Amino acid sequence: MTTILSLVLGTMFGWLLSRSGAADYNYIQQMFLFESFQLYGIIGTAVAVTAPAVWLMKRRGRTMSGAPLDVAPKPAHRGNVVGGLLFGVGWSICGMCPGPVLVNIGEGKLYAIAALAGALVGTAVFGRLYDVLQRPLRLPPMQVGTGEG
Repeated sequence: MTTILSLVLGTMFGWLLSRSGAADYNYIQQMFLFESFQLYGIIGTAVAVTAPAVWLMKRRGRTMSGAPLDVAPKPAHRGNVVGGLLFGVGWSICGMCPGPVLVNIGEGKLYAIAALAGALVGTAVFGRLYDVLQRPLRLPPMQVGTGEG
């Protein structure tokens, strides 16, 4: 049941990204060039809707379905800054972050396959270089696996 619900919600999210223009290369470039503020409004609306729901779930200690919820604070380190900069530069250059990459592929935009390949290669390179980067960026020990959820 959870898998079906996740698939339905993910499909709805992708449809909303597509219909709102949040996955459109031109809108994203206009946002980064401060020529259009439409996407800032979409992002702001998402935060305004999501933040109270997450706050309530954390306060209750349970998800909406009643499952236990434990959100541990993430450690701050230099890698957050470096990773954020790399993410932002990549997002600005290709006009897509991970969600819109899949939306664009679903819309048949072939250039999105190059963005997906770049994200996967970048992730693989980071995984290979983690041991080298761990000390200078003060990264936490790598956790291997799929996680608890």
